[in-house]
Amino acid sequence: MRKSLKKLIIDSATKFLYIELFDGDKSMGYYHNEGHNDHSLYLMSEIENLMNDASYSPKDLDQIIVGVGPGSYTGLRIGVTVAKMFAWNNKIPVFEVSSLALLASSSTKLGLVLPEIDARRGNSFLGVYKITEDNIFKVENEELRNLEDFIISYEDDLHKVSNGKPDFTKILNSDLLKECTDVHQLAPNYMRITEAERNKQ
Repeated sequence: MRKSLKKLIIDSATKFLYIELFDGDKSMGYYHNEGHNDHSLYLMSEIENLMNDASYSPKDLDQIIVGVGPGSYTGLRIGVTVAKMFAWNNKIPVFEVSSLALLASSSTKLGLVLPEIDARRGNSFLGVYKITEDNIFKVENEELRNLEDFIISYEDDLHKVSNGKPDFTKILNSDLLKECTDVHQLAPNYMRITEAERNKQ
């Protein structure tokens, strides 16, 4: 019989830092707290706390799953860098998932959900997902645009979600996880160039 896979999930793309450990489809503990541009201060220590509580070592992990954005430049870099470090040092397969999909999975309402991450200057990172009792499906490709304009233009009613702890069991049941075949190629999905790059152009 195949053993249950031990998974470490990391997402630092939003103002909430999310870390969770799973053994199969059972949560072994999680951290989900709002930060103040300080995810780098807590990410490693909270991973260590969760793994100590579950009596895990890095070599016990079978998979690392990381939210790759879109979201904050700094936050994204922190989460992706830590995931790559764990994966490379311990030869652990790494999977990527949209941070908007993680956010959508937190919805307590079924049906069409609009996860929204503030991108400043009146814009948001948006996507449309469908939530069922035990699964989540992507309905519309993610994009960067004005939130109110998008809601007005969309024909169906949407339940907006801008915070909330992900329900990772729904992600596990979905087809939204993508294996990264080369950990060195794992990169954040910024969905826009940096201000420095815009100024250079």
